[in-house]
Amino acid sequence: MLTWVYRGIDRARQHAQRRILTPDQATGRRGEDIAHRYLQRRGYQVVARNFRPRSGVGEIDLIAWDRETLVIVEVKTRRSDEFGLPERNVTPEKEQALVRAARDYARRAGVDWEKVRFDLVSIVLREPPEVLHQEAAFRSAPARRV
Repeated sequence: MLTWVYRGIDRARQHAQRRILTPDQATGRRGEDIAHRYLQRRGYQVVARNFRPRSGVGEIDLIAWDRETLVIVEVKTRRSDEFGLPERNVTPEKEQALVRAARDYARRAGVDWEKVRFDLVSIVLREPPEVLHQEAAFRSAPARRV
């Protein structure tokens, strides 16, 4: 029953966003909503969405806790997989930007870098949406000592 309520709220928000967002941005937001609910159902505690560091370099789609691990989540969404799977668009440059933004967040939150993990949630908007969650999708470089 609660699932239907969440879906209704998401659809109302998506309808309103179509007026102010480009179609690609609206698709991305819908994917983030789906990923957020998916992670919550699996016991993650989502603590931030669309985090941008002060430097302005990079953006983290979702930040969550999985027990004692801070999880940095990149969400990739496509309307179909006709032109390839969504996760193919995570480039090395995107990974570097995520690592920089994650270091900033972890430093501010007082989280040891060893407790940070990078996950990827890939969504294809079918009915129902197809969700693929890859834990530890990529590794970051070890923290540098200064």
